[in-house]
Amino acid sequence: MATILDGGGLTIEKLVQIARQNEKVELSGDAVERMKKCRAMLEKKIKAREIMYGVNTGIGEFSEVVLDDDQVKEFQKYLIYNHSAGIGDPAPIEYVRGAMAARINVHAHGNSGIRPEVTQMMVEMLNKGVTPFVCQKGSVGACGDLAPMSQIALLMMGEGKAYYNGELLDGKMALEKAGIPIPGLRARDGLAVINGSNLLTAMSALLLYDTNRWLKQAEIGAAMSLEALKANMTPYTPKLHEARGFSGAVRSAVAIGRMVAGGDLAEHRVKCKVQDAYSMRSTPQVIGAAHDALQYARTQVEIELNGVGDNPVFFPDENLQLSGANFQGSPVSVPMDMVGACITMVSVLSERRMNRLNNPALSAGLPPFLTKGAGMFSGLMLSQYTADSLIVEQRILSMPASVQSIPAAADQEDFVSMGMNTAIKNGQILDNAYGVLGIEIMAAAQALDFRDYKFGHGVTKAKEVVRRHVDFLDIDRPLYPDNTRMKELVESCEILDEVESTVGSLG
Repeated sequence: MATILDGGGLTIEKLVQIARQNEKVELSGDAVERMKKCRAMLEKKIKAREIMYGVNTGIGEFSEVVLDDDQVKEFQKYLIYNHSAGIGDPAPIEYVRGAMAARINVHAHGNSGIRPEVTQMMVEMLNKGVTPFVCQKGSVGACGDLAPMSQIALLMMGEGKAYYNGELLDGKMALEKAGIPIPGLRARDGLAVINGSNLLTAMSALLLYDTNRWLKQAEIGAAMSLEALKANMTPYTPKLHEARGFSGAVRSAVAIGRMVAGGDLAEHRVKCKVQDAYSMRSTPQVIGAAHDALQYARTQVEIELNGVGDNPVFFPDENLQLSGANFQGSPVSVPMDMVGACITMVSVLSERRMNRLNNPALSAGLPPFLTKGAGMFSGLMLSQYTADSLIVEQRILSMPASVQSIPAAADQEDFVSMGMNTAIKNGQILDNAYGVLGIEIMAAAQALDFRDYKFGHGVTKAKEVVRRHVDFLDIDRPLYPDNTRMKELVESCEILDEVESTVGSLG
C-alpha cells in the first residue's frame, strides 16, 4: 500500500516508512490538478514577461539581472550545475529518500509552479529504488538545502549519479535500467526542486524517531540502575509529577514505574534511603524535559514536512506570486539544536548513575567497580572512561548551530540557519548516546547479578536480553567488544522491543 502525498498528513512515522522501509508513494489526484493549475498560471506570466525571481531573473545577488527568452530556457540547467557544489562523503540513502518524499509533498500543494512530470519522476525514483548520490555537506540551511538538493535535480536532466540495485551508476544509466523517463528542466523547474530545507528536515525527522526510542531505553537503563542501587522509588510516584504539570515527567515516571513493577524494591521489601542523590531521584524531570523538547521539535518538523517551503510561492487562485524566505531552516534548526542538547543531558545523567554503580562509597554495598576481585581486577573502571570520552564529544557538539550564521552571496544571503550542521551533529550526538547508555545498561546488569532480591518484570526482561549478548564479568577481559556490542544492542532497540512486549508500551 502506497503513502499518498497530497501536501498534508505526512508524519514522521510515514516518512520513516518511505525512507527506511522503501514504502511506495503516490501523488494524489487533487495534488496533480493543483500543480497543473499553478503551472498554467506560471506559463501565462512567463509569456507576459512578468518579472519573477528565479524564473526569468538570476538568483541571490543576481536577482536584479533579467534574463531574455533564450536564457530562460537554459538558466535552470546552469542553476543546477552551479549549485551542485557539495563536498565529501555521500548522505545515507535513507536521508535522500526522505528529502525526496518531503519535496514531493511540498509540490503537492500546487504552489511551486513546477511541471507535474518532474515531480512524478521523483515519485518513480522512490518507487523503483533510484536514489541520487548526494554529498552530505555543503548546505547552510537557506535558501534551503541547495547543494544536496541540486544533486537530486541533476537526475531530472539525466545527469549526476544514482544508486540502483546496490550499485552506484551514472545517473542516466540508473534511470534507463529502472525504466524512468527523463523530463528535463524548463523554466522554474530546477529551483522548484532545490529551494527548500528538505534534506535537513528529513534527517531531523529520522533522528526524532530514533531519539524517542533511545529515550525509552534511557528509562530502561535508569530502572535497572535504580533497582541495583536500592533506590527510594517514592520520587517516581506519578501523582508527584502530575502536581507540577509537565507531561514529559509524568510519562517518564510512569514508564520507570512500569519497569520495576512486581519487584521487591517497588513493593517496599528492600530497605532504602529516605532521599537519594539527584541522579537517582530526578530522572523523570530530566528525561521528561527531553520528552517535552522532542514533542515541540516534532511539531515543528511535521509543520515543515507539510508546508510550502519554497521561493517564490505561487497562488493561482489570486493570480499571484510572492517572493520571500520560506526556505529558511531556522524553524527546524532551533528546536533540533535543543534536541541535541537534551540527548547530551540525558547521557550525562546516565553516566552519573553508572558512576554510582562503580563507586563503593555510593553503591549501597556493591563491590568496587562491580568486580569480585578488586585490586587484582579493575572491573568496569575503564568502561566509565569510555563513556566519559563520548560525553565530552557530545558536549562539544551541543553548541547550537543555529547561531552560527556566516553571510554568503555577497551579503544577499546574510543570515542562514546552518540547519544542516545541526542535523549532522545531532546524528553524531545520538551515535555517542547509544554507547553511553549501553555502558550504563551493561554496568546495571553486572550490578543486578550481585543482588539477591526479586526485580521488576521489565528490569528482569532487560537483564535477560543483555545476557544474551554480554556475559557477566567474572574476571577481567578486554571490554572493547562488550562496549561495542552494547552500543549496537541499544541502537537495534532489541531491549526496548522485548521489554515493551513484556510490560506494555513505555510511552
